[in-house]
Amino acid sequence: MGLALVAGLALVTGCTAEPAPVPQRDRGVPAGGFQLVAFDSCPEALRQLKTAAKAYVGPWGFEPNGDMRTFGRAERAAAPAAAGSADTASKGYSGTNTHEAGADEPDLVKTDGKRIVTVNRGKLYVVDPATRRLTGELDLAPGADEFGGAEDALLLQGDRALVLRRNGWAGMTKPAVPRGGAADTRMPDGIVGPQLIMVDLSGAPKIVGEYRIDGSLVDARQVGATVRVVVRSAPRLNFPYRERATDEQRTTANRAIIDNATADDWLPRYESTSGGRTSTGRVGCERVSRPAAYSGTSLVTVLSFDLGAATLGAGDPVTVIADGDTVYSNGPRLYVANDQRWRVLPMLTARNIAPDPRDETTEIYQFDTSGAGAPRYVASASVPGWLINQYAMSEWDGHLRVATTSGRTWGDRPNSTSSVYVLRTDGTALTQVGRVTGLGKGERIYAVRFVDGTGYVVTFRQTDPLYTVDLRDPKAPKVSGELKINGYSAYLHPAGDGRLLGVGQEASDQGRVQGTQLSLFDVADPTRPTRIAQHHVKQGHSEAEFDPHAFLYWPAERLVVVPLTVYDTGLPSNVALALRVGDGGFTEAGTVDHRLGTHRPDELAMIRRSLVVDGVLWTVSDAGLKATSLATMKTLGWLPTA
Repeated sequence: MGLALVAGLALVTGCTAEPAPVPQRDRGVPAGGFQLVAFDSCPEALRQLKTAAKAYVGPWGFEPNGDMRTFGRAERAAAPAAAGSADTASKGYSGTNTHEAGADEPDLVKTDGKRIVTVNRGKLYVVDPATRRLTGELDLAPGADEFGGAEDALLLQGDRALVLRRNGWAGMTKPAVPRGGAADTRMPDGIVGPQLIMVDLSGAPKIVGEYRIDGSLVDARQVGATVRVVVRSAPRLNFPYRERATDEQRTTANRAIIDNATADDWLPRYESTSGGRTSTGRVGCERVSRPAAYSGTSLVTVLSFDLGAATLGAGDPVTVIADGDTVYSNGPRLYVANDQRWRVLPMLTARNIAPDPRDETTEIYQFDTSGAGAPRYVASASVPGWLINQYAMSEWDGHLRVATTSGRTWGDRPNSTSSVYVLRTDGTALTQVGRVTGLGKGERIYAVRFVDGTGYVVTFRQTDPLYTVDLRDPKAPKVSGELKINGYSAYLHPAGDGRLLGVGQEASDQGRVQGTQLSLFDVADPTRPTRIAQHHVKQGHSEAEFDPHAFLYWPAERLVVVPLTVYDTGLPSNVALALRVGDGGFTEAGTVDHRLGTHRPDELAMIRRSLVVDGVLWTVSDAGLKATSLATMKTLGWLPTA
């Protein structure tokens, strides 16, 4: 009898025969729908994993290894209900700028209007915005301020905060064995991977639970008190460097290492600590499923946690044998996208070879997360091309829209082009029903935003075409308008009343970037999009260009705030720029800086985030938090945390 993926997880039966070996140029699956299946048993799972991995391993191990990649988390961008959405604006405070309302995303600062919580260099700080005082401080891990603390993020629910720490990557090989040294095929015994820390904020902040799992943190989403955490892992196999051997001999030896591996080397281990007690475990084979084609070198695990519970528990894991680098969720459903480019593009780029379109495939896995328990796998599909970030996906009216770029984007004669695919999701399958192709020939996508039945796609190489795509008829999507201007927008944000905000870079006629620009587009008539205003900061760069969590739009004041680093004096100058958006364009409201102290009055800390609480603009940097009046832009308070 076949084992179920998880209790209540609907999977097709059969299809348990061993798949054909996957070649090094793994071309994925055809565009359209495909299904995951569970393994019949743990020995069968191990046998199939070994077969797939041996077909993929080379003289240098799993190279390129998807789990060696790091991703700026986000590469994320937002929907109409983002920082300053209707649900938070009515409460007088802004939330994190998120893709979808009701699906919160981890970030380095959170607020519920009553408190501001931030993490910085391994410490958690709690601020009372009413009194503008620091009311709590917690050292999450001694020494973290010197290593690894910069990527900490958190989620907030009531009196609980969940801190997500990126503390390492599974699957990384050890350093090369010295000349004459003995080859060691074992990996470290301890868990190498992300750490989750649950903090009680009802009084002085204190740690009430911890969780660690093998792998690397991809992303997380929160709906109410339920948090879904996506982790990518790899087999814990070490392929030693053999100096005096041929590639064929190295490959043969690496396959022997795979032959001797056990299920413990493949499946992620985890440990959970609460009340001074630590329990350990490993993802069970019955919780693992596979697509029709896979390499055996990567696994994606979705964990579920209840922030209202006393402990974090085991995480109720669900695992798929696949890679995964992009997470999108609208709340009831969660999607994990698997970009296949890393397998072939480094080699092709080095040889200046145009990629085969079949090599550029993005696999998408859909999970039902409407319940509080473990997610239920629903369907999978693949589309040609690759995604720029999570904003390239959006579900609306029973359809998933996906924007991708395919082809070579480099060299003198790029052949790239971009497309938008529409997939119907009926709760059992993802089926392609429509598509628009041929966008931005020779260019690639820089920004995507879907708003109800309209898609906005920015491509760029020398000029910035902003395409409006009519998606109201999913079976017959079409380009309805196009605007060409210099430069590009890297993030698009709806501003209401047929307006669209963009933040990116101005550029010359030859495509050379010239500094941060904010654009105000009129898209009320999708057939004739126009830019009605621009604010250009020469030699400027903003974190909001690649991480929309750094972007703030506060509708009540029609205020845009972005962090800026400007190199106009030879040294970087760091400020937060505040602009008011009028019917005719931008008006500069002011700037905020974080000076590091009396001994270094001219040195400014890099501002990372901004938020609004009850008429006060709060800005956050590694040095501290500053309170600024929205009405006058005058400083109201400074709380150092460095």
